[in-house]
Parts: sequence; C-alpha cells; structure tokens
Amino acid sequence: MQRIGFVIQEGFQMIGLAAQAVFEYSNRVAGKAVYEIQVLSEHGGVVRSSLGMALQTERFSGRAFDTLIFIGTEDAAPNVTPGLRKFIRRGLNLSRRVTSICTGAFILAEAGLLDGRRATTHWYYAQELQRRFPNVKMEDDRIFIIDGPVWTSAGATAGLDLALAMVEKDLGAESARSVAKKLVMQHRRAGGQSQHSELLALSPKSDRIQNALSYAEKNLGSSLPVDKLAEVANLSPRQFSRAFQAETGQSPAKAVEKLRLEAARLMIEQSHHPIDVVARETGFVDRRRMREAFLRSFGQPPQFFRRNARQEVM
Repeated sequence: MQRIGFVIQEGFQMIGLAAQAVFEYSNRVAGKAVYEIQVLSEHGGVVRSSLGMALQTERFSGRAFDTLIFIGTEDAAPNVTPGLRKFIRRGLNLSRRVTSICTGAFILAEAGLLDGRRATTHWYYAQELQRRFPNVKMEDDRIFIIDGPVWTSAGATAGLDLALAMVEKDLGAESARSVAKKLVMQHRRAGGQSQHSELLALSPKSDRIQNALSYAEKNLGSSLPVDKLAEVANLSPRQFSRAFQAETGQSPAKAVEKLRLEAARLMIEQSHHPIDVVARETGFVDRRRMREAFLRSFGQPPQFFRRNARQEVM
C-alpha cells in the first residue's frame, strides 16, 4: 500500500485537499486499498484553513510516505519552520515523490527543493516565486511539471490533474481514465498544457462574436477570413471587425492566431503527429509559418514544447 501524506499549515486552502478524491476513487477502481491517505501538520491537532474550517491532523513522525503533497496558503507566505524544513528534506530522501499544489511550491522553494529545478505554481503568484527564489526554473504557464522526484502544479483544479498523473504512473492510463470518469472530469490535462484558455481570455460580450469564435475554434484547419467569420456572426465584414475589436480588444486575425497557437501547442504536447501535420491541422499551412508564430508568442520553437512534454512522461 502506498502512503500519501497531505501536509498543511494554518491558512491552507481547502481546494488543495480535493486531490484526495482521486486517490479515494483509485482504490475503488482497483477494488482494493492501493492508497492510504493521511493529513499531516508539524505539531498535529487542529489546523484551520483560509476559510476558517478546522481539520484534525497527525503530527510529523518518522513514518515513511511514498508521496508527500504540500498544500499552499492563500497569501503564498508559508511559515517554513526549521521542523518543517527538516521534514521536507527528509521526505526528498525517503519518499518517491515530493509534490506541491498551487502555492505549496513556495514551501518547497523555501526549503531549497526547487533550486535548479523546473517548477510551476498558480499563474498569479509565479512572478513572485521567481523573484523570491531566482534559482528556480519557473514555467508560469503549465498545469504541472515533473522534475525528477519533485512535482509541482498550478492552482485550484490543477491539483486534480497532478493526482491523476500520479495514478496513471502508478496504476496505468486505463485506471486514471476510470477515475476521471467517476469524478465527472475530462481525462487529465497534460502537464505541459497552458493554465490559460484563449477563448476564456477573449470573453466576448455578444452571442454573435461568441458564435464566430466558436466556429473558428472548430474549423482551425480552414483559412477563416474575416468575411467568413462575419457571415457566421450575421454582420458585414466592417461591422464585424469593429464589434470584434470593441469586445475582445484585438483584431479577428490576431485572435484566430492565438486559437491556432493554443491548439497547435496542445497537439504537439499530447500527440505524436509530425510537426508538418500539426501545422496543417491547425491552419498554419506549413511548419515555417507555425515556427514563426511560436517564436513571436512563446519565444520558443514547437520542438521545445515537444521535448518538454516527452521529458514529463519518462
């Protein structure tokens, strides 16, 4: 049986504990107790969340854990005491995985575990973590990152994706899919997937512009000229361009390129399709144009994202 220790302190975020459900349902799918879950704190006893809810915890001991999961605090200012620091470093030596959810990355960074390692956290706090811990190789637009025995995730629901990735490594892809289905989730997002959704970021106010964007997302392999999008929106091309700019703050062409980049990066990270195929399927026509778009937006070529994705599944 694998022991999973969720480590919390005063002001922890309750949503980080949602990942426990992944291990609970993994036991159900397996038909046996694969995982044993404990909630830990340095001194044990009652610990209060950022919402004021109290949770009973067990005190740190010499007991070994397969996986330690550190839950972040709302203000990204954890109290890393000498005792907690010692427990974290001991965990790195004795545990198979030492992980964090959301701002739990600040706990690992404070203890020195992220020095020289790739890591992520909630996008809102990523720059702060990088400023305070310059030796961390921060990647602020990732769902989760695996660097050796240290795993870090973005905020909120990304902890579920992190836990599903652990289950997939432990029990296989089919078990992870079954757990995701029972939790009414899509199959876990890949670690390299962006924390941001371009459609969500554009957030148009009218149904007409939303319909045009939805059409574009479903037909990225087509040329998608303004005339076609305007037709979908039932507006003249001139009216459409003005309304689109007013509602999204950018031109239709720029928005379509962002949707293509998001789709292309996802295909590159989650499939084995050749780069040429990805370029055609996402409307870039050829790999040269796609490479130029990647360099403009991400500062890295498509191959960079494929290499990182492959490293995370090794």
